[in-house]
Amino acid sequence: MTKREIVVIGTGGHGRETVDIVRACPNLWTLLGVVGDRPKPNDAIRLERLNTSFLGPLDVLAELSAQFIIGIGLPEVRRRIDLRVREYHLEAAVLIHPLASIGSDVRLAEGVVLAAGSHLTTNVQLGRHTHLNVNASVSHECVVGDYVTIAPGAVVCGSVSIGDDAYIGAGAVIRQDISIGAGTLIGAGSVVVRDVPAGVVAMGCPARW
Repeated sequence: MTKREIVVIGTGGHGRETVDIVRACPNLWTLLGVVGDRPKPNDAIRLERLNTSFLGPLDVLAELSAQFIIGIGLPEVRRRIDLRVREYHLEAAVLIHPLASIGSDVRLAEGVVLAAGSHLTTNVQLGRHTHLNVNASVSHECVVGDYVTIAPGAVVCGSVSIGDDAYIGAGAVIRQDISIGAGTLIGAGSVVVRDVPAGVVAMGCPARW
């Protein structure tokens, strides 16, 4: 299999975690470095400890032909960056850690990131630039929209639909046959037992908004 060049967008913690996923797949990817418009002072130090080059602001992508992946946790920021990067006509990668588990009949759009310990079972669809973080799981017949973040340890049971730009907090549990509206935030540790409308913050056990 031919190795492909890749650039990570995002210099913060989620970006550096994404760097580690790239490096866990040495036979698939050659990491060129990391780009970002507003790196914090400590970001450069931490990237140096990872022996990772900071290539400059997003505009440097116009000079490259590599694939890219967005290593930023907030859905609305990923969406904004993706729309900007499309001007450069680069292809978004699909990045899968070797310790992720993927079942049958799974469809992954461009930009999807699956971290270590994440699990997809069967007949699951993930939209563009959706991220499953460490030990998150999505079960059968789920449809997850674009730019969704499913944080560490979250559990999405079967036949759940999640709208674009939603954020499912760490350790949250979504009961089967639930619909989560676009742009909604499910708080960490919450238990969702009924449909949640778009654009709200739902928290608690059971989750309320």
